[in-house]
Amino acid sequence: MECLMGMQCDEFVMLVTDQTNARSIMVMKSDHKKYLQLADRLVMAVSGESGDTTQFSEYIAKNVALYKMRNGYELSPSAAANFTRRNLADYLRSRTPYHVDLLVAGYDMETNKPELYFMDYLASMIKTPYCAHGYGGYFTTSIMDRHYKSDMTRAQAYALMVECVREVQKRLIINMPNFSVAVIDKNGITPMDSITQAVVAA
Repeated sequence: MECLMGMQCDEFVMLVTDQTNARSIMVMKSDHKKYLQLADRLVMAVSGESGDTTQFSEYIAKNVALYKMRNGYELSPSAAANFTRRNLADYLRSRTPYHVDLLVAGYDMETNKPELYFMDYLASMIKTPYCAHGYGGYFTTSIMDRHYKSDMTRAQAYALMVECVREVQKRLIINMPNFSVAVIDKNGITPMDSITQAVVAA
């Protein structure tokens, strides 16, 4: 019952995650951050079982940081995504699998291109221009498929994400009032204004 969305354009990647932290029939908080900064230009959005999301994302973040300390340079988005996928696959075949769905987004300074990777709890992974996890993906994937263009500006991508959130809030019985937005480009990671019910209604 969570929603993660990502969109890769020519100059940046935009990640949008819902901020609802719920358990069973109770909402704990509506300002929960569901993405984690792995490096200067690398972000991982994660959803799934609450304990698994925290433990697995922190494990990946610390190992990415350790790699930089040992080697003097950061992992590329592709390398970080493959490292994450391998660990998820290994744990899937152990007695303690992690039930997490992931989006890995980053900007590769060697190729000067943004990258977005979609990964599910079965450790299947694909590089994609746009994607979504959760029930929200039932509605938002078709909207992005119809309106996505690789040369969109930040404002255009943000407006498209607002349309996606509007559809999620309209169609789903689950209450998701707030969505956080982050942009990853060559200058780093920039948080944008959250998409709230007031923004959607405007």
